[in-house]
Amino acid sequence: MGTWVVAAEEEVTSPCKILKCNSEFWAATSGSHHPGAEEAPEFCTALRAYAHCTRRTARTCRGDLAYHSAVHGIDDLMVQHNCSKDGPTSQPRLRTLPPGDSQERSDSPEICHYEKSFHKHSAAPNYTHCGLFGDPHLRTFTDTFQTCKVQGAWPLIDNNYLNVQVTNTPVLPGSSATATSKLTIIFKSFQECVDQKVYQAEMDELPAAFVDGSKNGGDKHGANSLKITEKVSGQHIEIQAKYIGTTIVVRQVGRYLTFAVRMPEEVVNAVEDRDSQGLYLCLRGCPLNQQIDFQTIRSAQATEGRARRKGPSLPAPPEAFTYETATAKCREKLPVEDLYFQSCVFDLLTTGDVNFMLAAYYAFEDVKMLHSNKDKLHLYERTRVLSPGNTAPAGTHPALWVALLCLCWLCLL
Repeated sequence: MGTWVVAAEEEVTSPCKILKCNSEFWAATSGSHHPGAEEAPEFCTALRAYAHCTRRTARTCRGDLAYHSAVHGIDDLMVQHNCSKDGPTSQPRLRTLPPGDSQERSDSPEICHYEKSFHKHSAAPNYTHCGLFGDPHLRTFTDTFQTCKVQGAWPLIDNNYLNVQVTNTPVLPGSSATATSKLTIIFKSFQECVDQKVYQAEMDELPAAFVDGSKNGGDKHGANSLKITEKVSGQHIEIQAKYIGTTIVVRQVGRYLTFAVRMPEEVVNAVEDRDSQGLYLCLRGCPLNQQIDFQTIRSAQATEGRARRKGPSLPAPPEAFTYETATAKCREKLPVEDLYFQSCVFDLLTTGDVNFMLAAYYAFEDVKMLHSNKDKLHLYERTRVLSPGNTAPAGTHPALWVALLCLCWLCLL
């Protein structure tokens, strides 16, 4: 993990000049991409200059989102306006902005706005969602749902634009139940849009600003394409990173943190070396040895029960829930018995902390806000890659493992 932190904290710069090409084309065409017949020759000349600019910077823009989107956009515009690839190119006639108009420039369609800049001439981006909450439960960008151990520091997201790391700590001393106690988000410096910014939250500290005290992307032209908004003081913040089309929600529920993100698929997959992303939890899920199989949990708790009878006392949950009281409590906020409901019941039985019910509730509220496919809000089948001989019995009722957990707790009394 040390390598990840050191690398992530370094200032990230790019020699790619695609933003300059975008800006010059926008300036040369005065912001109009729908010229009339009399303007078409001039538009085609500017378009050829745009193509020439992208070719000059091609070598340094390998893997750059904006660059590849611009190249595709140029090809589309060439066809739409019947422009020849051969012909004169012009130097862009730069517009002179009036005094005080820098904010207008930063908000222009060609600068620091993912949907407008990167996808102006292509289909709308496909958005994905990842969330982490509770003890902890992970919903990946591919809608895989897992419950994991992952004690200590783990990377949730690690791509060309953004790093997110969480630290999970035991809920009770000696307990295998963990929850997120610290969250670090690093927004890498991106061209003319934002400076590198770091956000950090911990238990009982959910700031509404980056660690340097600022609330936006710094001093660059597109600084306002990155903003923090406080929704509920000390409980709920939202970060909008428009330059990469990303929304992040961080909450403190009880003592612990929850995380949710909406991110374009193109940004999700913007990694230099996919083989090195094995611990990128939102993309790959938890490692197999960190995933919790409830059969294993039941066995471990039975062993813990025997250890309690033979050895020193282990801590009991602060409030005893039975299966019936746990399900009744979870139904107050989660009437549909999906995996969020099951996670709620599991967390109440393993921690005894009613705030974990609220964590599951708010996690699902964030899914409703952030997930692009409303038909996939509810998940009903827990996802786990099981090795041969370690599969759950077919047809097992979802509540069975919870009932057995309850019996295991009774063994500890």
